[in-house]
Amino acid sequence: MTASSENCISSFPFSMSLYANGTFQKPSLVFGFWITHHSVTSAKYSSKSSFCEPSVCAELALLVIHSMGCVDVGYPFQLYLSLLITTSCASSQNSLTRLAPLEAVLFDIDGTLSDSDPLHYHAFREMLLEIGFNGGAPITEEFFIETVAGKHNDDIALALFPDDLPRGLKFVDDKEAMFRKLAAEQLKPLNGLDKVRKWIENHGLKRAAVTNAPRENAELMISVLGLSDFFDAVIIGGECEHAKPHPDPYLKGLEALKASKDHTFVFEDSFSGIKAGVAAGMPVIGLATRNPENLLMEAKPAFLIKDYDDAKLWAALEELDKASSALSV
Repeated sequence: MTASSENCISSFPFSMSLYANGTFQKPSLVFGFWITHHSVTSAKYSSKSSFCEPSVCAELALLVIHSMGCVDVGYPFQLYLSLLITTSCASSQNSLTRLAPLEAVLFDIDGTLSDSDPLHYHAFREMLLEIGFNGGAPITEEFFIETVAGKHNDDIALALFPDDLPRGLKFVDDKEAMFRKLAAEQLKPLNGLDKVRKWIENHGLKRAAVTNAPRENAELMISVLGLSDFFDAVIIGGECEHAKPHPDPYLKGLEALKASKDHTFVFEDSFSGIKAGVAAGMPVIGLATRNPENLLMEAKPAFLIKDYDDAKLWAALEELDKASSALSV
């Protein structure tokens, strides 16, 4: 047995003791803590998205068993460890524990801080009707989700007016002015937003808003929601080299906060936004505010929640707190 294997084996009882004394309530979380802090895996297995693939999970189980020299400790322990790894793989999608200690949280704005899509939909539908778009038929919510939701205005303009981009850009500017009038009167925070805001403040975390919305929209919404003093930075996709779904806005957010992607997660509500956060190397909690859950899952979020009151979110944050506490012991 190698020295590295001996170290891994000697550390495993410590991890199990965390479970026994109540620090961790799930064996899978114990294993997640153990494997995070021991270099028995290659870079291939350090990616959470790869780790959750069934074939990789099985391969990882064999690698860990061999690296620990489990042949020397008997088949029952091999079997137990295999089951533990499998359980960890199954539950890791909802886990944020690998981020411990957490440094920062990044938020999208539209559909994430507020259910603002109905206001955008109303503005687009009414203004497109006025110019006889789509033969004078009102656009559907499905069309809105496919063509507009979460996208940058330049891309929306091109999709709506592919043969006349200047007209499209003027149209989306006028539409944003209409949206701001509606938002100033009707914008409301998403359920539980104040609760998660207080959790973030109590933990002393850095935070930034990262959006494809124009700056005028972003600052208005943040102000109406009473969050002007909450965010340390506001990153605008149109002011980056590439907007979402490229990772640039989220990478710029990390840079502005001087935070590590390995200790930060994202809240997002759109396919393009989730895709951007994942591409930037962070777990993304998807908000199924308006967009279809099956569409959002294609972008590979860590998990989906309905709003900030969702029990799934608070269970994950509780596990993250426990993992952070264990590291400080």
